[in-house]
Amino acid sequence: MDLITVREIRVAHTRDDIVFAPGELPLGGGTWLFSEEQPGLTGLVDLTALGWPSVVETETGLEIAATCTIAELSRIPAHDGWGAHPLFGQTANSLLASFKIWNVATVGGNICTSLPAGPMISLGSALDAAAVVWGPDGAERRMPVSRFVTGNRENALLPGEVLRSIEIPRSSLEARTGFRRIALSPLGRTGTLVIARLDAGGEAVFTVTGGTTRPEVLRFEALPDAATLRASVEAVDSWFTDPHGAADWRRAMSLLFAEELREELTV
Repeated sequence: MDLITVREIRVAHTRDDIVFAPGELPLGGGTWLFSEEQPGLTGLVDLTALGWPSVVETETGLEIAATCTIAELSRIPAHDGWGAHPLFGQTANSLLASFKIWNVATVGGNICTSLPAGPMISLGSALDAAAVVWGPDGAERRMPVSRFVTGNRENALLPGEVLRSIEIPRSSLEARTGFRRIALSPLGRTGTLVIARLDAGGEAVFTVTGGTTRPEVLRFEALPDAATLRASVEAVDSWFTDPHGAADWRRAMSLLFAEELREELTV
């Protein structure tokens, strides 16, 4: 879609260029920005020329730049001991977009759009990723991706802030994981998405997204029994209904998937 209200696009080359005038928004891949009318939008600040490395392996895990594309994320190579590696491909494929979108849409854009079905939100929440947020005047803060997204198209970004990257700890990468997703049609938007993670130390984490307005992360000191897990999923109160699924269906499928994943990780 042509954004006929936009009068200027500025390209950021350094952090000092990441300054937003009234009516300006950051531009990554732009796949959502250009998909519908943006009332009040008068300018864009292009972040893609900043040269942030898409994926950096560190001593503590992985740093994935906000400007990393879905295609680049899906090509992260496997490492010995990275039991969670399949999640990169599984969540990337949950976007259900053409190769053109895969090569433009960004990890940060998907998270910052903050739609319930955002698969990068699912990935970051399930792996206890930290969102690194840059603010004006050199400020920086970190918070869990699971708390960064606060509701349907709502997040914790303050005026003037941008998402710089997400940091995935090595302990999460080395965990065993399971993945379940369903939609009302083969190429439909996610109805619910459940990821289970079993860490080397025995902690179990079940993450529900897609069918809830915000990520729901359920933690247990060890893999729970069926009744405990069911009660935890039933306690989730952020289910919603839209054309992609009814709240009671999303809840029922999430209960089913959680139990399937619990049994899968028990083996």
